[in-house]
Amino acid sequence: MKATILSITIFLFSFTAFTQNNKKAIFVIVDGIPADLIEKLETPNLDAIAKVGGYTRAHVGGEKGTYSQSPTISAVGYNHLLTGVWTNKHNVWDNDIKDPNYHYWTIFRFLKQEYPQKKAAVFSSWLDNRTKLVGEGLSQTGKLQLDYHFDGLELDTVNYPHDKDANYMHRIDEAVVDNAAEYIRTESPDLSWVYLEYTDDMGHKYGDGPEFYRAIGLMDKQMGRLWEAIQYRERTFKENWVIYITTDHGRDSATGRNHGGQSTRERGTWIVTNAKGLNDYFKTGNPGVVDIMPSIAKFMNVHIPKDQLMEVDGIPLTGRLSAIAPVATIENGKLKLSWKALDKKGNAKIWVANTNNFKTDGSKDEYKLMATVPVSKQSAIIDLKNTTSDFYKIYIEMPENSLVRWVVKEAAQQ
Repeated sequence: MKATILSITIFLFSFTAFTQNNKKAIFVIVDGIPADLIEKLETPNLDAIAKVGGYTRAHVGGEKGTYSQSPTISAVGYNHLLTGVWTNKHNVWDNDIKDPNYHYWTIFRFLKQEYPQKKAAVFSSWLDNRTKLVGEGLSQTGKLQLDYHFDGLELDTVNYPHDKDANYMHRIDEAVVDNAAEYIRTESPDLSWVYLEYTDDMGHKYGDGPEFYRAIGLMDKQMGRLWEAIQYRERTFKENWVIYITTDHGRDSATGRNHGGQSTRERGTWIVTNAKGLNDYFKTGNPGVVDIMPSIAKFMNVHIPKDQLMEVDGIPLTGRLSAIAPVATIENGKLKLSWKALDKKGNAKIWVANTNNFKTDGSKDEYKLMATVPVSKQSAIIDLKNTTSDFYKIYIEMPENSLVRWVVKEAAQQ
């Protein structure tokens, strides 16, 4: 009997280790494509991926008119995905990437902290994605090291001479995809980021029209090559892959050439994925780009420590959720909270801090448990008479997920 129990235990341990090591994730950012064009144009490869998982409209730019409103600009959007937080936290406001706040970890850093043996790779048409946003080798990121990268070709003007029509950028994107597909086939990295630029170049140059549409068609073929590589790994090695494909911003409605503002089309993006178990938030909740990071972490069994989870704006797009859509206001010395319950079981614990130490130096904030109410109540009112402040951080802890919110008076912007 003891031998039998021991055999079963060893089998279960081995099976669990296999399934955890067998999970692979890749996220792709294809630059500057609004959702209406993805829906208008023929994209058979994106459609094939979405048929396995799903397609949804999504958004960038934070919450319009609040502390989290963020520019609809490329590097800003990339960092939303990498960190799962909006610009008021990660501090990337433009493509200059002047002073990222590395206290907000990327998905790569979370992965390497917990699973240093897992392989991480970046395939990118822009060098700064790895050197500045991921922050490879920087002291601020704990000297984070990736296992492989293929990038920087935009600096190679010998093999990729720059031309006024930006055809060189398409050639670079092609090389990036070819390298990524081959590396996936042969090396099977655990976590990968693929970034492609050409679509944004064509949007800026031509706006809505045939040239931009052609670039989107080329992108779809590139996604087909990545998808084929993933399917090869799944068939041949029985690996479990998830892919998330999205964009960093939309475009203006007038011409399709511009972005950066808060118009509906500039904020309107999309997500295509093969993920299983997509929840109602993915299907009907207009998720944000910040939701992809915690979704990948959940899939890969990457644990985000509570002190850091209390800062993450995104919530998983798969599995059960207790609630979404938090709202927080202060009126007459009282904190008024509301949320939309999706699973009404259990209680919501409401934690409140009036410091922002985490953003300033990465240290802990002193949260106080202010109330416990049923999730089904979908609201709470908390008297703040003994904790008056111009700034509050709220963490709503629920059985299936947590929600994060700030209340910031204009004079106290941090």
